Amino acid sequence: MPAIFFGHGNPLNAILENSYTKAWSTIGQTIPRPSAILSVSAHWYLPGTHVTAMAEPRTIHDFGGFPPELYRVRYPARGDRKLAERVQELLNPTPVSLDYEWGLDHGTWSVLCHVFPDADVPVVQLSIDETQPPAFHYELAQMLRPLRDENLLIIGSGNLVHNLHTYAWGQHAAEPFEWATQFETEAKAHLIAGNHKPLISYETLGRDALLSIPTPEHYLPLLYVIALQQEVDEISFPVTGVDGGSISMLSVQIG
Repeated sequence: MPAIFFGHGNPLNAILENSYTKAWSTIGQTIPRPSAILSVSAHWYLPGTHVTAMAEPRTIHDFGGFPPELYRVRYPARGDRKLAERVQELLNPTPVSLDYEWGLDHGTWSVLCHVFPDADVPVVQLSIDETQPPAFHYELAQMLRPLRDENLLIIGSGNLVHNLHTYAWGQHAAEPFEWATQFETEAKAHLIAGNHKPLISYETLGRDALLSIPTPEHYLPLLYVIALQQEVDEISFPVTGVDGGSISMLSVQIG
């Protein structure tokens, strides 16, 4: 099973038809059908490692100021307690608590409503421990590799470049900032080369990286995906583009 990092961007993508959402739909039509999905979303970022274990995860509208129709969206995918317990098992000795309160946040459902619009694949979310450095997340994700051979789809949802302070909120398309395109180009070169160390230590990559990743939560889901790469895996970029000048919509597919 492949593993995929999605640049999810604006929550409105959930109800829009554009080049990004069309590409997400194509991904769902072309990859093998998984028995369940494990999602690592930028929007479940808190102390500790948790995994959702409820039978019917709620659709979380974790944003404000958007049109009413976005708040009416529901993504009624089932949960999968057995997968949650399998994640616990694989990540041992890191303590992983079974969570019955969170659900599916928009980092997960705004993408999956295009990839699997019928919501007929069970979905479990894994949190990102905000107290830990990037290397911890990369090494933790490596322990999840067996899931790829168990017909499980692992996705990360965030953005390679995510700087809302410089985002153009107007109606007209904005040209990407030079630092955003330069960092994306550098990151893609490392990904193609299978050179993950600089991407783990992204803070050492200079000004372009620091402007592109002012806070880590949208970047770390990428590390959860690339940590799953094996020597035989090809890497591809099924979605490209920069939204609002400072949000990379790049998707990265392993395998």
